[in-house]
Amino acid sequence: MKKLCLLGLFVSLASHQVLAATTPLPLENKDAFITHLMSQMTLDEKIGQLRLISIGPEMPRELIRKEIAAGNIGGTFNSITRPENRPMQDAAMRSRLKIPMFFAYDVIHGHRTIFPIPLALASSWDMDAIGQSGRVAAKEAAADSLDITFAPMVDISRDPRWGRSSEGFGEDTYLTSRIAGVMVRAYQGATPSAADSIMASVKHFALYGAVEGGRDYNTVDMSPVKMYQDYLPPYRAAIDAGAGGVMVALNSINGIPATANTWLMNDLLRKDWGFKGLAVSDHGAIFELIKHGVARDGREAAKLAIKAGIDMSMNDTLYGKELPGLLKAGEIEQKDIDNAVREVLAAKYDMGLFKDPYLRIGKAEDDPADTYAESRLHRAEAREVARRSLVLLKNQNETLPLKKDAKVMLVGPLAKAPIDMMGSWAAAGKPAQSVTLFDGMSSVIGDKANLIYARGANITSDKRSLDYLNFLNFDAPEVVDDPRPANVLIDEAVKAAKDADVIVAAVGESRGMSHESSSRTDLNIPETQRELIRALKATGKPLVLVLMNGRPLTILEENQSADAILETWFSGTEGGNAIADVLFGDYNPSGKLPVTFPRSVGQIPTYYNHLSIGRPFTPGKPGNYTSQYFDDTTGPLFPFGYGLSYTQFTLSDMALSSTTLNATGKLDASVMLKNTGKRDGETVVQLYIQDVTGSMIRPVKELKNFQKIMLKAGEQKVVHFTITEDDLKFYNAQLKYAAEPGKFNVQIGLDSQDVTQQSFELL
Repeated sequence: MKKLCLLGLFVSLASHQVLAATTPLPLENKDAFITHLMSQMTLDEKIGQLRLISIGPEMPRELIRKEIAAGNIGGTFNSITRPENRPMQDAAMRSRLKIPMFFAYDVIHGHRTIFPIPLALASSWDMDAIGQSGRVAAKEAAADSLDITFAPMVDISRDPRWGRSSEGFGEDTYLTSRIAGVMVRAYQGATPSAADSIMASVKHFALYGAVEGGRDYNTVDMSPVKMYQDYLPPYRAAIDAGAGGVMVALNSINGIPATANTWLMNDLLRKDWGFKGLAVSDHGAIFELIKHGVARDGREAAKLAIKAGIDMSMNDTLYGKELPGLLKAGEIEQKDIDNAVREVLAAKYDMGLFKDPYLRIGKAEDDPADTYAESRLHRAEAREVARRSLVLLKNQNETLPLKKDAKVMLVGPLAKAPIDMMGSWAAAGKPAQSVTLFDGMSSVIGDKANLIYARGANITSDKRSLDYLNFLNFDAPEVVDDPRPANVLIDEAVKAAKDADVIVAAVGESRGMSHESSSRTDLNIPETQRELIRALKATGKPLVLVLMNGRPLTILEENQSADAILETWFSGTEGGNAIADVLFGDYNPSGKLPVTFPRSVGQIPTYYNHLSIGRPFTPGKPGNYTSQYFDDTTGPLFPFGYGLSYTQFTLSDMALSSTTLNATGKLDASVMLKNTGKRDGETVVQLYIQDVTGSMIRPVKELKNFQKIMLKAGEQKVVHFTITEDDLKFYNAQLKYAAEPGKFNVQIGLDSQDVTQQSFELL
């Protein structure tokens, strides 16, 4: 088959008026190979390479194969098995030039084995664990014939009303940038041309997480300084790590949609950053330029996109239709098309598809007998990563860990929710293979008589929300209610709780509540569940809340009611086992929040690294004429970087190796970390820096480094951080990236608020 592929590239038909191949193709020389191939391509074949087609009712499989064989499609997405994709690659091998297809999918936090959602992965602050999740996902996806993923999603989000907060890594630029590089390297491995690697396509470029009001697809209006300082670095980090692709955002930026934004795609991405990879539109985004109001019709939309540098049109209806006429009319140039085609072919080259179009598809006789076989999952890895992502928010009177011989009441609509355990964008994961919390706790307790269960409440009683959540699931409703009245469910739970020593309530959101287009105006736990929590509190039994959610929730009342709170997010295929491991003390939690938890929705946006202001509120002093909300406590419920353990850690005062730093020097900041409790445990030591006086207002603090450290009970360790001038640089009003001499505060803590501080001068 490889031989046929190469031979086909020599074929030339005079009727197409293309150059005849007279010399062997220089396959080992990428640029020469692509130039040679493009010299043989007709205009229709070139445009065909720019079309990324969705598998679905609008394009049946037989028609897709026919179009592929005609050279009219460059890639597809949403076909995720070898038997699905092999016939399409066969069709490509029947095309005139035998240019291979690529197959794409949204592999966000696992493929068949579902790992915790990205927001949960970030809560681990563990780069090895995060990298392991990406490597396993890549191996599973590649084994199913996929070549490229639309991930990682590195949009900074500081407004948890935005449903896609669940897909990102939180509010902080530094932490997200670190994770962006880790995920790209995990997906692509040593090289994206390896059979067990897939190409990463970082998204959504750019600023998608800053949509106004937290409402999905909304506009973004942002100053250049904030853009460069806070929102752009994670995309850059992914590209610097070698990401082969970029998916372009659906939002507009300062009045120009990203899909038509020449400054964004050409000036910034390609010229300033030197990106030479594949730029793909989001689903239907080129057509949406009409609705944005910058294109009169499909013809103008296609023109704007190709001129801006959008290489591939996802779910294309316009490139194939409009580009030939635009070229003929002189409204676009041949180089506009050729530049895009070159990037598509280069991506296929980098994925190893020209050397072997069946690199990840393999031979039919080697296909798994059962695509969904249990043996294809990586449960041990998923369980370990999930355990590391859980965040203990409260543990009054050492309510946790639970005693294994205690009578435990498990209640709540998320206790037996396999589909919700997986979270949004669960790729090829199957709910039937998820371990629920009930499953996990049953496994630990063993004696079922000691685990009492009642549903207690439905997810929500709001019909509008239920209709929305069930609209897009074609197979079966995602949210299935118990038809009994709410008071009956609560009464049943309260009655059952009388026999329990402790109550564990699994509450929060269904996965569809934290998803694309699932923006919320209210961040409370739905009222039906809040009523259940109040009734459980009234029993007087110790109450543990297990939160399942894809965004920070406003849990002020629940925090006052509960004796312990464990934030589990949506923790994946092995979530139930991982949560049970922590609840019963078989694993000591070590997660830290990658986002701030507000006290109320009225505080949004709230994030730790806000700019300094002239009239800050000072706790303990009158609030009049200071920046505060007079009707509530100023500040978050739980700060960025916060998370408890079953043991206790203390930090000594900080020591600096010097009180001055020059441009080429280094400064050491150190603290003594001690485990003062009775259990072995891990914690995250966090380094923050504040630029005290600058040419423009600077944040009150910025995360600049962190270390996750394991200590045995009673053990202590000196933790060192090295600070250089690079850690002090920022984008000034002229967008110059530089450090300014002056005073800097160094803060080290176990979260962003409780810190020890010293100062130095940059000379």
